[in-house]
Amino acid sequence: MNPAGAGVPPEAPPGPGWRAILGSVAAVLLCCFAFQLAQGVLSPVITVQLVGHQTATGLIGIVSSIYFVGFIAGTLHSQRVIDRVGHIRALGVFAVVAADAALLFALFDPPWTWLLWRAALGYALAGIFVVVESWLNDKAATSTRGTVFGLYQVVSWGTGIVAPLGMNLADPMGPVLLIVAAIAFATALVPVALTRVGNPEVGQRSRFGLRRLIAISPLGVATCFASGLVNSAFFGLMPVYTDAVGIGTENLSLILAVATIAGTVMAVPVGMLADRFGRRPVLLAGLAIAGAASVAALRMDTGGLVVMAIVAFVFTLGAGQAYTLGVAQTNDYVTGRDFVAASGGLLCAWAVGASIGAAIGAQAMTLAGADGLFFYELIILVALGLFTVYRMIRRPGRPGAAGPKGAA
Repeated sequence: MNPAGAGVPPEAPPGPGWRAILGSVAAVLLCCFAFQLAQGVLSPVITVQLVGHQTATGLIGIVSSIYFVGFIAGTLHSQRVIDRVGHIRALGVFAVVAADAALLFALFDPPWTWLLWRAALGYALAGIFVVVESWLNDKAATSTRGTVFGLYQVVSWGTGIVAPLGMNLADPMGPVLLIVAAIAFATALVPVALTRVGNPEVGQRSRFGLRRLIAISPLGVATCFASGLVNSAFFGLMPVYTDAVGIGTENLSLILAVATIAGTVMAVPVGMLADRFGRRPVLLAGLAIAGAASVAALRMDTGGLVVMAIVAFVFTLGAGQAYTLGVAQTNDYVTGRDFVAASGGLLCAWAVGASIGAAIGAQAMTLAGADGLFFYELIILVALGLFTVYRMIRRPGRPGAAGPKGAA
């Protein structure tokens, strides 16, 4: 019996083909591309403009961190909006708030009012993510959930490669890129508004917090939280690490690009493997790969661009899909009426981890030097790996295509 009392879906039939899978989620993925493009342009522009206005470093950090305050608030409140008006109209609300925030950055000089716009942006993006992820869960069967979320990650990681190039289209200190981001947020509504695929029914949806979600899938929640811890520290502190080991910040873009490519190319294969062999074995393999990359980084005597690029590639190869696997693991054990609440809870767990991951990693680097980053990463990876093994022993699972069996 599910410990949270949630119903367990019946055993899934054989999964549909690629055409059916893409047809059911194409509009949502196009929406995801548009708002990820907007966010990918907006985030670096905000930081560049803060620096250009000679904002104190501490205040820049506060503006960056306030985003997660808004994001966490959005994960907690967005369910009410979705339950009230449905997925498509809720997406309209959140997209308009995001577009307004982008335009307000252009209308007001930093830094103080930007705290408000940054928090509003975090709130709106959290709402968009909850809409998108609960929609994808509604359209995915147990036998295809890993693949569907793999496609979602391809769009997310792939946009992360393309979006920063938008910085070259106009002066980042001017208003043009902020306006472009607002246009992209508004454009995200178009494919969803025109889709013939019905959005998830509002119906009677359940509401619950992290405590019940942990009871449903402790490993799923732990994986999303750990993903925030690990990846926010890796991407947030890589500039500090490359400078400390002598690689130089001029090579940073190459290393980050290689890492992002790894996350992109592995998203669908990992999802398909998880559908076939189960979420937990694939997660454990990924953690082992990322752990091996962390050990390799710790054994590097001197900085080397090629070696560091390989380490970054392998690390993201292993750790980059942890969030997707955590989401798939959890949603295998809930019913359709729980998808919105589950998506909000998992995003909240990720956001809490992401909001503190870089700060903890930075403290580790203060205590242990550059190696502190990968000591920190290794500790989190090993801890999650051990917990995964514990859950596998505690409750043997079956491959995702076979359908869920008990909490995990």
